[in-house]
Amino acid sequence: MSKLTSVCVYCGSRPGENPAYQTAAQTLGESLARSGIRLVYGGGSVGLMGTVARACLDHGGKVTGVIPRFLEEREVMLRSVEDLVITDDMHERKRRMFEESDAFVALPGGIGTLEEVVEMITWAQLGRHKKPVLLADIGGFWGPLTELMDHMIDEGFITQETMIRYLISDSVDDIVPKLQTEVASLSAEALEGDEAALEKL
Repeated sequence: MSKLTSVCVYCGSRPGENPAYQTAAQTLGESLARSGIRLVYGGGSVGLMGTVARACLDHGGKVTGVIPRFLEEREVMLRSVEDLVITDDMHERKRRMFEESDAFVALPGGIGTLEEVVEMITWAQLGRHKKPVLLADIGGFWGPLTELMDHMIDEGFITQETMIRYLISDSVDDIVPKLQTEVASLSAEALEGDEAALEKL
């Protein structure tokens, strides 16, 4: 993976109380479309999910929606998405979203959004992937989570060896550039590792 081609966006199925959240979802959708990056998201048409998907589609972007069958009505599946994947359960949904994406962004959201992004951070911590994970800290939304993770470090539950790595951006305009830089950096590291391995042969 040398170029960022797809980004999974986790976000709420509600708009939230702060209008800045809706604006951020709109801006991110537009930014992905204009950068030629495919949006992968939860397939719904309501809340921030619907906003980011429609914004991407309205600006000529490509969107993949992944939604489990039991949530088709609750999250009001966005049928204007051409690439719409209906899964049997949440586990299949999350696995498919992971496989379809080069990076992950968490906009503000509820427990589902929290669970999804923390799982991606956990998988990275366990060495299951090196894809970038970014918290879109709109209006300081993710501050309590980063404080909790710092607390876990202070209390000895996260060590230097198991340090979790994630990106933070409080500006939506910085999200795509940060992810592109990170993907390019990871690709360069992988290439250097390959060259070092060849020299030992």
